[in-house]
Amino acid sequence: MSFREFTKGLYKENPTFRIMLGMCPTLAVTTSLINGIGMGLATAAVLVCSNAMISLIGGIVPNKIRIPVYVVVIAAFVTITDLSLAAYVPDLHKSLGLFIPLIVVNCIVLGRAEAFANRHGVGDSILDGLGMGLGFTLSLSVIGSIREILGAGTILGRPLLGHAYMAQPFLLFVLPAGAFFTLAILMGIMNRLEKKS
Repeated sequence: MSFREFTKGLYKENPTFRIMLGMCPTLAVTTSLINGIGMGLATAAVLVCSNAMISLIGGIVPNKIRIPVYVVVIAAFVTITDLSLAAYVPDLHKSLGLFIPLIVVNCIVLGRAEAFANRHGVGDSILDGLGMGLGFTLSLSVIGSIREILGAGTILGRPLLGHAYMAQPFLLFVLPAGAFFTLAILMGIMNRLEKKS
């Protein structure tokens, strides 16, 4: 097992800011920090479990049917995640809505299954899934917190910028366009920092 498999998803191969995968949930559900954390952790759980399972069965699945088999494996873990969220955190489940079932077709999950898990051992595949999942969670959390602070004047639903700001927040940031602006600004900052180093 290599610790590098874990750390690459946090920055060097970050799914959101570097590889540009998973843009649908990134742009749609990150209206608040809690949504970003919830969606990120749900995706991370599916990534870790599906990577482990696909790593185990990768050598025995015929090449012609490997993608459909991977989708079925991923769908099983998404169903478990969806039902668990509905049972234990119903408010978050309601807030994330149909984006939880859409994890099945998220490019991050299927991409890691195809590019990594089916070619590596279980330990490295789990570390890869954990690193990519936490990198995705971190990205969604940063985007969600910026959008919540600027768009609602709150963080985790609590007032942050005072009642005057909350009376007239910058609503653009809780709208879909705000997701694009936030993502673009953050990617610009990251690219600038990358060029300096």
